[in-house]
Amino acid sequence: MDRTSQLQTYTGPLKLLHWLIAALVFAIWPLGLMIGFVKDDVKLDFYLVHESLGFLVLWLMLLRIGARLTGDVPPLEGPRIERLAAAIVHGLLYVFLVVMPVSGFLATNAHGFPLVWFGLLPVWSPIGKSPEIAWTLSGIHAWSAWILLGLLALHLSATFLHHVIRRDRTLLRIL
Repeated sequence: MDRTSQLQTYTGPLKLLHWLIAALVFAIWPLGLMIGFVKDDVKLDFYLVHESLGFLVLWLMLLRIGARLTGDVPPLEGPRIERLAAAIVHGLLYVFLVVMPVSGFLATNAHGFPLVWFGLLPVWSPIGKSPEIAWTLSGIHAWSAWILLGLLALHLSATFLHHVIRRDRTLLRIL
């Protein structure tokens, strides 16, 4: 893109959802890791906050997908291979930002711990206590978390490449 041409940016709702979800993920991810290291008397509190925030991410992602499908999204720029890589990484981020909270929600239900969202609102689950699938769902959730971390590393690396090394305006599209 020519530096003098009009910069195409994301819509306000997409920008807001992007940064809100990013902030939540950067809070939820370490919180989930810490659960294994906290004392038993506060472990359930950590689970409640982790799962409640994760469930919030799920709903925000569904809103984001809807806003993206109905909104005006600026086209990707750069060489074809970079546009393809960006599209793949963004698509996978969307997939895992849905798979991870769904698998975590279902896993805790299958382990026998239904979600009471932020301790206030009981959330219906399509499965009840199901020990036979609980560990499979927990595994999906854990692997999804690590895959998401790798995708975030790629996303942040691309941000660094564009903003710091190339000094182009790619980052400005989402600010």
